[in-house]
Amino acid sequence: MFFHISIHHPKEGKEQELIASMQRFGAKCMEFDANRGANALHDKAKNVLIGVAVWDSKEEWEEAIPKISKVVAHDPFDEWEDEPPQVFHAEGV
Repeated sequence: MFFHISIHHPKEGKEQELIASMQRFGAKCMEFDANRGANALHDKAKNVLIGVAVWDSKEEWEEAIPKISKVVAHDPFDEWEDEPPQVFHAEGV
């Protein structure tokens, strides 16, 4: 299994726009057979959004990501986020 995890710090009042973008990203992930789930989570106490996408393999993620990225390519993340997201790519051990 391969995990794509992103930690986002939305600007105050921009949470919904960023959540909608993450949901579009997740919905596109779900179009691929190798995707096992894609979720957007909100830690309201810290105002942090967490995206998690689970894939059968890193190779399948790498093959799919150019197509997935197109659905959010024009989203103004610099207007929605206080800082660039932290992104983690991890495999099961």
